Amino acid sequence: MTRFVRWSALGAAAALLVAGCSSGSSDEGKGGESSSPSDAAPPSGSTLPSSLTSQKPDWGECDATDDSPAPGDGWECATLKVPLDWSKPAGETIGLALIRSEATGGDRIGSLLFNFGGPGGSGVSTMPSYESVVSSLHERYDLVSWDPRGVGGSEGVRCRDNAEIQAAEQIDASPDTAAEEEAFLKDAADFGDGCEAAAGPLLSHVSTTDTARDMDLMRLVLGDAKLHYLGFSYGTELGGVYAHLFPENVGRLVLDAVVDPAADTVEHAKNQTRGFQRALENYLVSTGEDPAQGTARIADLLAGLDAEPLPASGDRELTQSLAVIGIVLPLYSESGWPSLTSALTAAEEGDGSELLALADAYNERDASGGYGTTTHSQRVISCLDDKQRPTIAETKRLLPEFEEISPVFGPFLGWDTAGWCHDWPVPGQFDTPEVSAPGAAPILVVGNTGDPATPVEGAQRMADELGEDVGVVLTWDGEGHGAYGSGSDCVDSAVNAYLLDGEVPDNGTRCA
Repeated sequence: MTRFVRWSALGAAAALLVAGCSSGSSDEGKGGESSSPSDAAPPSGSTLPSSLTSQKPDWGECDATDDSPAPGDGWECATLKVPLDWSKPAGETIGLALIRSEATGGDRIGSLLFNFGGPGGSGVSTMPSYESVVSSLHERYDLVSWDPRGVGGSEGVRCRDNAEIQAAEQIDASPDTAAEEEAFLKDAADFGDGCEAAAGPLLSHVSTTDTARDMDLMRLVLGDAKLHYLGFSYGTELGGVYAHLFPENVGRLVLDAVVDPAADTVEHAKNQTRGFQRALENYLVSTGEDPAQGTARIADLLAGLDAEPLPASGDRELTQSLAVIGIVLPLYSESGWPSLTSALTAAEEGDGSELLALADAYNERDASGGYGTTTHSQRVISCLDDKQRPTIAETKRLLPEFEEISPVFGPFLGWDTAGWCHDWPVPGQFDTPEVSAPGAAPILVVGNTGDPATPVEGAQRMADELGEDVGVVLTWDGEGHGAYGSGSDCVDSAVNAYLLDGEVPDNGTRCA
């Protein structure tokens, strides 16, 4: 079972395409001129060798990868060396894959870093497809993204081969019997063993804190006095951790589709259960169906699949667990709702092919049976971050609460708290991330009332945790995972004015 999200709206929209289914102001943080490397301060709290601080990226042609073709003209790639272990900055290094497109106009501000979520999303493969959304920002910023450590071209971790992944998809992610529980926990432990064998020492050095420190070295090497950043989904947690570690280096930071920093493992799962149930009910209302009746109908479909999977394309079957993932994917964006209607109708008529196609898109399964590794990287990062390891007994006590929140998603996200990091080879680092950033420039925190994966309440909690006069909340009354670039001129104008001109909207601004 894959944990639902921490993955960007752009990634979800791309997966839908693969499936083939049909105002105050402030001068704080102002930039305006390109900063030179001599202006950039070294990463705070670290003593780095000059071999790292004086790096000059060797920008060159980008190669195609297993996950994406080579980007078009104007994109360059390079490798940044960072310490494997930030407590030993002069020790062994690893390489991070970077991608850049230089500002297209004059009056350059500097670099704008992007993280598209996950954790585990590849910035190198995603950034070029996002350029059209941020073309106005591209005029004054170099667009820069990267594969965080443990992801893609940056020592990307693959914990299982394709055959093992496909076999694991048959494990019941909401076990009902002792035998299913045993298989569920064994699968989780086997996954961790595979990650340890693949990653080796890296498994202890892929945390969000490690990546935030990488970002500050990146800022220095790129020649920016301040870090300008646009983070989505998990990228908001990363941005908050960066602001906590380096408040004096915060430039213009936008956090969109915000992960609640006050939520531990269990509360995060409850938040997502509420968020996906809210999105499901909004979808059902749009079809003219009573939300309670529609939820019960879908829960009945899932119960039937638990007893007897449906035939799908080829010789494959739609299981209950795969059906839940197939339902999740189109809830990431309102544009995916028609595909959900079609897939549910087909399943109720005895054909699981469409829901399976949606699940395959979420799981990055291609037509040949090959799988991507986003969820592998997601797990190694989040299990190093998250300290909580709920037991089966603790999870069973929580299940009624999860099921009350949502009979569709609750059982799966409830069980996920026990299985996700079960018997993980390395301990987690914190219960909740520290994001307080006293003294930092204002940070724009954007929430979306219909966000299924990172419910809107997380935006206010992030702003509260960042601190007074730092977190500035902008809310959009809309659907889907993420607000910027999702169809709201109000949101896009506010974010662009902040990033381009340093204009900070009034805290609590709402876009209808």
